[in-house]
Order: sequence, then structure tokens, then C-alpha cells
Amino acid sequence: MLSLLGSAAIIAALLGALMSVVTGYWGGFKQRPAATEASRYGIYFVFFCMSAAVAVMEIALLTHDFSVSYVAEVGSRSTPTYFTAISLWSSLNGSILFWGWILAAYALLVTWVTRDRHPRFTPFVNGTLMVVGLFFFGLLAGPANPFGHLSPAPADGPGPNPLLQNHPLMGLHPPLLYLGYVGMAVPFSFGIAALLSGNITERWLQATRRWTLAPWAFLSLGIVAGAWWSYDVLGWGGYWAWDPVENASFLPWLVATAFLHSSMVQERRGMLKTWNLSLIVGTFMLTLFGTFLTRSGVLDSVHAFTEGSVGPLLLGFVALITLATLALIAWRSDRLHAPGTLEGTASRETAFILNNLLFVALTFTILLGTIFPLLMEATKGQRISVGPPYFDMVVAPIGLLLLFLMGVGPQLPWGAVTWERVVKLLWKPATVGVVAAGLMVALGMRAIYPVITGGLGAFTLTTIVDEFRRGMAARRHISGARGPVALWELLSKNGRRYGGYVVHTGVVIVIVALSVSQHYRTEREVTLHRGERANLGKYSIGFDRVFAREEPQRVVVSSEFPIYVGDKQVAIMSPALKFYNSSQQPVTTPAVRSTPAGDLYLTLMAFDRQNGESATVRAILNPGVPWLWVGGLLVGIGAIFSIRSRRKRGLGVRRGAVGAAGSPSDDEQEVVGA
Repeated sequence: MLSLLGSAAIIAALLGALMSVVTGYWGGFKQRPAATEASRYGIYFVFFCMSAAVAVMEIALLTHDFSVSYVAEVGSRSTPTYFTAISLWSSLNGSILFWGWILAAYALLVTWVTRDRHPRFTPFVNGTLMVVGLFFFGLLAGPANPFGHLSPAPADGPGPNPLLQNHPLMGLHPPLLYLGYVGMAVPFSFGIAALLSGNITERWLQATRRWTLAPWAFLSLGIVAGAWWSYDVLGWGGYWAWDPVENASFLPWLVATAFLHSSMVQERRGMLKTWNLSLIVGTFMLTLFGTFLTRSGVLDSVHAFTEGSVGPLLLGFVALITLATLALIAWRSDRLHAPGTLEGTASRETAFILNNLLFVALTFTILLGTIFPLLMEATKGQRISVGPPYFDMVVAPIGLLLLFLMGVGPQLPWGAVTWERVVKLLWKPATVGVVAAGLMVALGMRAIYPVITGGLGAFTLTTIVDEFRRGMAARRHISGARGPVALWELLSKNGRRYGGYVVHTGVVIVIVALSVSQHYRTEREVTLHRGERANLGKYSIGFDRVFAREEPQRVVVSSEFPIYVGDKQVAIMSPALKFYNSSQQPVTTPAVRSTPAGDLYLTLMAFDRQNGESATVRAILNPGVPWLWVGGLLVGIGAIFSIRSRRKRGLGVRRGAVGAAGSPSDDEQEVVGA
């Protein structure tokens, strides 16, 4: 019964999407409000149907209805309820169902928010979103149908992959990534709508930027949550391995970040029309390509699903969308001419353009390293892998240049400025950066990249602090607010600008923490008997015992390692090994002790199975790692302030000057509309 209901809901959603495509494009080309209204109601219907399909699947999972094929694939009576519920996205067909539901939710939100705005864009946006929906709903109705009926139904199932039921972050990390991935369909649809309508003005850009910022924020948080999950589950002491699917989430983030910066150049200087359109289309193409990498199994990854027919279909869809978009850009090329020009080499727009070129270069180098194994296998029949050394070598120099521009760009005014003015603006933060680098060397840090990164980070943070100082002085002049009140007013009333600075602060912290943790990590693996100790850095690690406990779906072997600093015990750490009934391989659960300076990270590698008198532990000192999570949190907080920033409705409002440079008058035009 549930199989029938779920399949019927998906087919109904497919038909509703088809209706919305036809009526949306008809309403757009013929300027028929009634057809546009029909496309809107079609999207409401699609969301209802996809919500029903997801609800049916959750009921099937939670009631252990193994006659439903997806439940038989990922369900188990012994799996805890929480992990049973979130197993919706633990395998291929369920993840596509979840993707389709989020797409329907985004389409509903866009349709509702824009129902009285953008009459030239809305019908084309509706139609384009549902073209994407048609593809994914078609997959669900065909090769990726999660509602297949099994008769006779098995008595039980294997449960989710043990790695996916070993940490509560699995309920957060994938949904955040999906909200980022799928959300990029919205700005893509606005871009296609601008091309189809021929109305390629700043209105498209202003309506698109906010719809880009929200999924960008979700994608940012999803990447950080994924790094945290990797750190807390896999037991290797790292958080980023340049895994193909990790890269697949990072690539659209890079291009979307480039767009968020270059869109300001178009708003203020009337430049980069074609470039911005290409970036937003490229972002969505990369999300689809990342989906292909995850769902096709063509590359080895801890994240990848099993190879099947979905991968080639996804690749074909990416190719089709790319060709169609290129054709539209060629068709509207006469309307994509940007009248603005650079007035000088020293200006904010020049810094932003350099920033964009570096982001695109970084995207290309990471993409090349990710797909190079595919190219080698296709051309020479050789199966190879590209490891972290390549990525570290090419990413680090570009990252340092971006860190430098992050400090320079906001300090420069729009339009040409003399180099003498540039020196006057930058000499103080540059001095702070040099002093910070010198202090790092004096403290014994000799690795070149951490020292340069620390110096550039101090330089950039100084420029950000100076911007906040000037802004708070302006708020004091306007409203009399001081201290935290002035800071809150800056973030709440001018969130687009100062929320962006909070994001920059988080990114600087992340980059510096990455550099320090990678270059100064130390580790050792040692076998300890009861009462023995091993030293690592300032810590002395003892061993007390190992013990086991049985749970419905697994056996957990835990341990106790007392941690000392000198003769003082400061903690007892309990790394564990979990043996799942459905897997022959144990799953590690490391123990982490965090301090502001870094982490002590323990992984239980082996133990005496006879009497528990000894255990082998891998101990790692990871300096700076806690600051990764602090920086990631700041990125999310800054993005929230940027998203909620709203002034007057319309095409945008420029505020007049209130005083010194760095006051709200320097802010870019605020987005309204979406």
C-alpha cells in the first residue's frame, strides 16, 4: 500500500511539474497572467505531492515496512529511531527523493515571495525550476524509484551504512549540503529567466544575489559540518582529505563566492554582465556535476553511492543544460554588453576582479585534479588517483593571494585612486601583519606557510577591525549608540556590508587554523599496558582498561585513557571501536580533548581481546583545530546578517554619506526584491 501511495505521489508531482513548465513559459512568452498563475498553482501542487511522498517514505522507514524496496535496502529493526528517520538520505534513491522535495520547497518559496513582483521574470523562473524538477521527478519515477514493491517482503534489512549511523551530525550535514546544492537552482533560474525575457538589467542581479546568498550559507555550513563529521567519526585525525565528493561540494562554493563579489562590481560600475551570468550558471552546473560524482560511483570516495544508471543520466542532463545555456547567451549577446570600464588599476573593482580570477583559477585547478583520474581512465585505461600533495601545492599560493585581497579590497574606494592613497590606507594593517609574522617566528614557528598565513591574516583582520571602528563611530554620530549597541545597529541595519565582514573574519580564522594544524600536527601510535604512560607534547597518556557493552545493532568496545599534564590528571578520554552486526569492519569513535590551543585526539586501534590488559592507541596533537569550528560558525552568523539585511523595497537604495570613509556610504547598493 505504501509503495503504491509513494509512487502515485511522485507521478503526480511529475505531471504537476510538466504543467508548470508549459504554463510558465507560455505565460512568460505571451505575457499571459492567467498562465503564470497556473504555473504557480502547479508548483504548489508539486510541493504537496513531494511532501506526501517524503511522508510516506518516513512512515515506511519508521514502521519497518520492508515491502518498500528502499526500506529493505537501508532499514533495520535494530537501528535507533533517529538514524532510521534520517536514513531517508543515506542511500541513492532516498537521497534523490530528498533532493526533489527540497527543490519543490524552494520553488514554492520563490513562487510565494515573488507572486507580486518581477512579472517579467516570474513565469520563466517557475518554468525553469520545474524543468529541473522534471528531470529529478523523472528519475524517481524511473531508475531511482525508492517505492519499488517487494513480495514477499524480507523480515529485516541491513540498516544504513555503519559510518552513517555513528554520529548525530548525519542529521545535519547532508541536509545542509542539499539546501546549498538544490538552492543554487534558484539563481540559475533567475539567470535563465533574464535571458529568456531579454530583460538583462540590474533587476535580475538584485533579485538573484539574495537567492544566492542563502544557499551559499547553507553550503558553507554543510562543508564545515562535513569536516567536523569526518574529524569526529573516521578516526584519522583529519577533517579534509581532498576526497572527490568533498571537492564536489567545494567547487560550487568557490564559484558562488566569486559571483557574490563580482555582482557588487556590476551594481556599482555597470560591468561584468556576461561574467556574472556565467558564474551563476556555472555554479549550478557544478552542483549537478557534484551530484553526478556522488551518485555515479565513477570516482572512489567514502561518500559515493553505488554505480548505476542514474550517473549517465545526470551527466547527460548537465551537458544538455550547459548547451542550452550557451545557446541562450549567444542569442542575447547583444544585450549583455556592459558599458562600465575600469578607471584605474588601483580601485575596489580591480581588487574584486582579481579576486574573481583567483577564485576561477582555484576552481579550475581543483576540478582538474578531481576529474584527472577519469580522463586518464578514459584515454589510457589507467586507474590513478590524485592525492592531497597536488591540491596542497596548487591551492596554498592562490589561497594566500585571496587572503591578501580580502584585506585590500574593502579598503579601496570605488573608482580610480592614486598609489599614494593606497599606501596611506594600507600601511597600518601591513605593519600589524609584519609584526604578527615576526612574533610567530620569535615563538619558534619556522614553517613558511603558517608564518605568511598568520601575517596576512593579521593584516586582513586589522582592516576588518578598522572598518567596524569607523562604522561604530558613524553609528555614534547618527544615533548616539556606543559599544555593543552600536555593533548591533551596524549588523542589523547594514547587515549586507558588516555581515560580510563577519564572514571574512570567519574565513580568515579558518585559513589560519588550517595552515597551523596541517604544518604543526604531531602524532604517535603506541601500545600501552595497564599503568604505563606515553608522552606526546605536554601530555602524558596512561591506560586503565577496555570494556564492552552490547547494543541492539552493535557491540561497543570502549576504553579509558587518563591524561596528565605533569603529575596532574586533567581528563579521562574514552575512544571506542563499534562492531556493527551488518559489517565486518569496526567503526572508530575517537575521543577529543579541545583547548584554545588545539586538540588532543585519541583513536583506539587495537586491544587485548583476552584480558584487556593492553591497548594500542593513536594519539595526535592538532593545534588550531577548534578555531576551524569557530571560524565556520562566524561564517554562518555573518551570512545570516547579510541575508536578513533589508532596506526599502524597489530596485535598490543608495544611502548618503554620514561621515568618514568606511561609513555606510561606502556600502554597496542594498538588494531588495527577492
